[in-house]
Amino acid sequence: MRKLIIDCDPGHDDAIAILIAYAHPEEFEILGLTTVCGNQTIDKVGNNALKIVELLDCDIPVIQGEAKPLKRDPEPQPMAHGESGMDGPVMANPTSTYASLSAVNWMRETILKEDKVTLVCLAPLTNIARLLTEYPEVKDRIEEIVLMGGSVYGGNILPKAEFNIYHDPEAAKIVFNSGVPITTTPLEVCKAGAFPLKEIDDFEGKGKISQFVYELLKFYSGYALRHNMDRTPIFDMTTIIYLLHPEYFKGRKMDVDIELDGQYTRGMTVCEEIGEYSSIDNPVNVLLDVDNEFHNRVFKEAIVALDKKGNKK
Repeated sequence: MRKLIIDCDPGHDDAIAILIAYAHPEEFEILGLTTVCGNQTIDKVGNNALKIVELLDCDIPVIQGEAKPLKRDPEPQPMAHGESGMDGPVMANPTSTYASLSAVNWMRETILKEDKVTLVCLAPLTNIARLLTEYPEVKDRIEEIVLMGGSVYGGNILPKAEFNIYHDPEAAKIVFNSGVPITTTPLEVCKAGAFPLKEIDDFEGKGKISQFVYELLKFYSGYALRHNMDRTPIFDMTTIIYLLHPEYFKGRKMDVDIELDGQYTRGMTVCEEIGEYSSIDNPVNVLLDVDNEFHNRVFKEAIVALDKKGNKK
């Protein structure tokens, strides 16, 4: 069983990733959700994480992290995720509270108590960069960092940059150069696993969790509809599906570095395929393709399982 720390900025796709992970207790123990500014401000994404935990009626701790990138101002994305960061579902304000430590200190304490921990990173990498810089002793206890971030061929916030990396490129550079094993699910594989818009209505009215997913996706799919797309990537969930079923993915080992500046290239993940004469000590596992039908079946089956679990209470 993998022990997970999920670093996130909920976020519609963050929420769905968390749901899928929680639906597989035989595979994952979720040690906590750490939050970081990204899709919205730190207070809003933290509030959303608490809402998700209360929706699941579970005791996963939520720990607040960094309120801004290492060297830049935050750039929330209300066009993608709304003013709340998780527009669509109408949910009561959470009654639970955050754990008392900061995310970086909580991660250090938690990781050093375990033999191995997998960090699932669904957001800008600010928390993780600070953790690895301030407490390098945790590196030997990190089994793997599996992150949603970057692209090989194009961007979604700039022509050559994906949002999570763009938002804090300095942090991303620290993480990618840390020597910790990394698998990344860039834009290419997320698009390969994109969810058909015509299937969103299948979630409506089927159960508490299905209804939540339906309301999430009705808002989240607005971008795809405005651009005449018939599918939408649910970016962050691809990390969890990879951890469940890596055999359905295709990727390549690459040397990855981060461009820090540039009108079109700030946050660009510069990917160079590892060749016969490469001397890279710790190449990144860059995922590029996935079986679309299987990818989305795992998603739908997880939500059905959570509805059934809720009905047994």
